[in-house]
Amino acid sequence: MMTFHKLYVDESGESHWEDVTVTLEERVFAPPAKAIAVSQPEAAKRTMFLRLKAGWDEPIHPTPVAQKLICLAGMVRVTASDGEARDIGPGDVWHMQDTYGKGHHTVVTSDVDFEAVIIQFA
Repeated sequence: MMTFHKLYVDESGESHWEDVTVTLEERVFAPPAKAIAVSQPEAAKRTMFLRLKAGWDEPIHPTPVAQKLICLAGMVRVTASDGEARDIGPGDVWHMQDTYGKGHHTVVTSDVDFEAVIIQFA
């Protein structure tokens, strides 16, 4: 099992955090290699790289599209509109689904730039 951070919006427009567990199943993924533990695939539209400079601080906003962020370097603190904050650092996966409503606030908390891969679903 693996987990990731999910930021979603409820029917009243408030954003909240949730931990999501990913189920991995043993199967042949890249024959002739042996079976490995792998999740079910998700269709994606676009992939891009992102850099936020150290000290970067933004106004609160919703995400433009449903997307996953995989942190490569640096750290951000993301605060949902309900007030709960999470730190996202190297190796963390953050699924953004708060595409409307009050949104979230993000600030780079590390002394180095925050670098990530973004995978968009729409």
